[in-house]
Amino acid sequence: MSDIINTHSRRSFLRQGAYCIALPFLNSVAHAAPKTASPKRLIFLGGGYGFTDTDHEGGKSFFPSKAGRFSSIGLTQGLKALERHQDDLTIVSNLTNLGVKNPHGGSGGYLNCGSFREHEDGVSCDQLAARTIGKDNRFSSLVLTAREPIPGQGTGHGSGYSLSADNRGRSIPGIPTPLQLYRTLFAQKGDSAERLLERLDNKQSILDLVRIDGGSVKRTLSREDQVKLDEYFTSVRDIELGLERQEKWANVPKSKAPFDTPPSELTGEKEIRLMLDMLILALQSDMTRVASYRLPVCSLINSLDISLSPHTLSHYGFSDDRRAASEKRDRKLMELFAWFIDRLKETKDLDGRRLYDTCIVSYGSNLRAGHGLQSLPALLTGGGADHIKHGRHIILPKEDTSLANYWLTLLQQAGVNTPKFHYSDGEVSELLG
Repeated sequence: MSDIINTHSRRSFLRQGAYCIALPFLNSVAHAAPKTASPKRLIFLGGGYGFTDTDHEGGKSFFPSKAGRFSSIGLTQGLKALERHQDDLTIVSNLTNLGVKNPHGGSGGYLNCGSFREHEDGVSCDQLAARTIGKDNRFSSLVLTAREPIPGQGTGHGSGYSLSADNRGRSIPGIPTPLQLYRTLFAQKGDSAERLLERLDNKQSILDLVRIDGGSVKRTLSREDQVKLDEYFTSVRDIELGLERQEKWANVPKSKAPFDTPPSELTGEKEIRLMLDMLILALQSDMTRVASYRLPVCSLINSLDISLSPHTLSHYGFSDDRRAASEKRDRKLMELFAWFIDRLKETKDLDGRRLYDTCIVSYGSNLRAGHGLQSLPALLTGGGADHIKHGRHIILPKEDTSLANYWLTLLQQAGVNTPKFHYSDGEVSELLG
């Protein structure tokens, strides 16, 4: 929590608590009545094989062909799920990660730009941000990843653990499951994974361990803070219900029958939603201000009843069926991205505004489509960048503009005072203004 919280008031608020969980900022228990400015947050999502880059009904299946405002040029079929957010979306074309030459490396080297000329692999942009805007939080950053259930199926992530890299350029092991993220955010000293599972088995919420006198709370909290707290507690309970389902299926062996196994509830879309829901709670309660999430590939494809491996699916040009399956995956990923934006817009921030208004959210990959390394996908949203105006597709005049320039621009917009990021040679000026 922010250090402006009145420690004694907050302690009094939770004086009966066996657990001191992270809570959203409540003006009613702060020293000063005036609302506090919310901090900037940086969120990086991505991975896999990019998106489907083929012609579709007179246009492109995913990537826009024309520059301009989406209100004028429209959205492609692959991006249609984002239509309700089109005025809050920016797509940048002609960015290339010059430090990545291996198309089978997938998202490896994505946030640290790989190795290029005199630059050796180094720290990723999220970890650079963690040293500044994240240094005073419980977690300087959250590094989330995916545990792919089928080894060696070519997930488009290379051999890396996550999108994030340490000072030596090595991939940082991330948090791979919702249960482990839940434990990271909420477990107290002495809690084991077994204890958490036992609590879920007994349908005992972490919130039930915080004994709050409802009558006294209502007398001390403003109406706005009561709504905010109710929303927060409801989100935690929803997450716990999802984790109960995950625990239920975790040890059920899969059938080896020659027919399709019914999709289980702990993978694919449900897994992604749980991870993102908990990430929002971590941002709202100011446990962290920087996060990266390497999205699962195998489990998402399996949950869509697509029988192809991710690598095979990336070669969608071989048949119409593969192309249709690839486009189906694109649409699901954008549905999830649109839902995440919905959640950011619905969630109240420290100062009562939307959490969305202080976030800078980047979604992308080293690969444009299949194994193509040029003009990678770069989707951007969030109101945290004061000088970036959304609602448009930007085609940069210089082909193969360095991805490092893009990261530098986002870092500076988030308040990270750095004149250079690895081999960047300036900001992406077309984004600003």
